[in-house]
Amino acid sequence: MKISVALAAYKGEKYIAEQIDSILSQLGSNDELIVSDDHPAGEMREIVESMASCDGRIRYIEGEGRGVVRNFENALKACSGDIIFLCDQDDVWMSDKVETVMKEFKNGAELVLHDALITDAALKTISPSCFSVHGANLSFAKNLVKNTFVGCCMAFTKELLAEAVPFPDGIAMHDWWIALVALKKKRKAILIEKPLIKWRRHGENVTGKKTSAAQKISWRLRMLSALMRI
Repeated sequence: MKISVALAAYKGEKYIAEQIDSILSQLGSNDELIVSDDHPAGEMREIVESMASCDGRIRYIEGEGRGVVRNFENALKACSGDIIFLCDQDDVWMSDKVETVMKEFKNGAELVLHDALITDAALKTISPSCFSVHGANLSFAKNLVKNTFVGCCMAFTKELLAEAVPFPDGIAMHDWWIALVALKKKRKAILIEKPLIKWRRHGENVTGKKTSAAQKISWRLRMLSALMRI
């Protein structure tokens, strides 16, 4: 099975090389890493293109400048693999991530969510388990109320991707939407209760910003409406 890694980047030049190195060491010769850069005028482009010149598995593409959800969609549409891993620009993959996740797909999984170490900018552990902080469950209703699917810990089949894109307008996050599509359609989803990445939280992350109660309600209503149409 060919693996595609969809990485959405935005001004992440500080950490991107370390992240890419941790990914490439686990990919096969036929696999690919798609980097969609939502700020192509910045230093990120030079770093990624330089790495791509030395490794043909890396493909750099320009984002559309429409924010994190559409940037991930841009990366996902460029993926050609059978299994797609979502990836942030500033984390570090543990050396057994791909092997551990792919075992589940070989056993019939269609969506996999694994645990993560939560770290600070220097990769010092803040919490040994993302699951213990954010929760993790496979209930459609519970995840509609509170999303427990963290994108950088997710992987899924190309068939599920085809059902989830294009993303509807007005959704909160790409990972939440993909998870709800899978759970609504009763795809085989698996939780791996083992940390497989170092999830770096450094205060400048693109995701994780606070939102109002009204915005949260609006997101859920929009997603529920979109889910009823698939």
